[in-house]
Parts: sequence; structure tokens; C-alpha cells
Amino acid sequence: MEANSRLTFDDYVIQKIVGICAQQIDGILEMDGNVVDKVSETLGRDERITKGIKVDVGDQQVAIDMTAVVEYDVDTHKIYNALCAKVVQAVSHMTGLQVIELNLEVSDVLTRREWQKANR
Repeated sequence: MEANSRLTFDDYVIQKIVGICAQQIDGILEMDGNVVDKVSETLGRDERITKGIKVDVGDQQVAIDMTAVVEYDVDTHKIYNALCAKVVQAVSHMTGLQVIELNLEVSDVLTRREWQKANR
């Protein structure tokens, strides 16, 4: 292999990995206005899956900022810990990048009924 060769990732790739991880966490209802649909799979470049996710990608590390709406009466710390574990594992496995920071801002809490009513 060439000495000057390198593998890089577009911010969108990391955002999409994180968005897919968020879809798998019970208690996260929305990512910054993007309804988390656990049934649908996103194919291609769908900007909806990356809403509420900002990343700063370096050569070997990545920092992630997320904004989410969570379900009322759930343990937010458990949601955050599950999200961190899933994101760190997925990003590391798929890219080899180290997640050095993952910040989650909870912008609202809604009961499942309130959320469903608002998203009809």
C-alpha cells in the first residue's frame, strides 16, 4: 500500500451511523424534529435520518452532538448510556474512529400519546 494512502469519511456517513443507532434506542421519540421510525429503513442519502446530529470528524476521532425528544417517564440516563454504547461500538466497528465525545441535548419530553397525536 502507498505510504500516503488514507481512508476518510464524510460527516454524513458518521451522522447516518449515529441516526441508525438512535432508531434502535427505546425512549427516543424524535431527533430534532425527525420522527424516529423504527420500522422504516433508510436507503440512499436521506437527510431526515441525520437531523439533530452534528459531528466533527478528525483523522482518528469524532465528536458528536445530538438533540432529541424523549419519552416521558423513562430513565434518560439509561437512554443516554445505551445510545453511547451503541454509537461507540458502531462507529468504531464501521470506521475505526474513536468517539471522544457524545453530547445529547434533550429538547423535550412527551408521553407516547402526546407524541403520537402530534405526529398524525
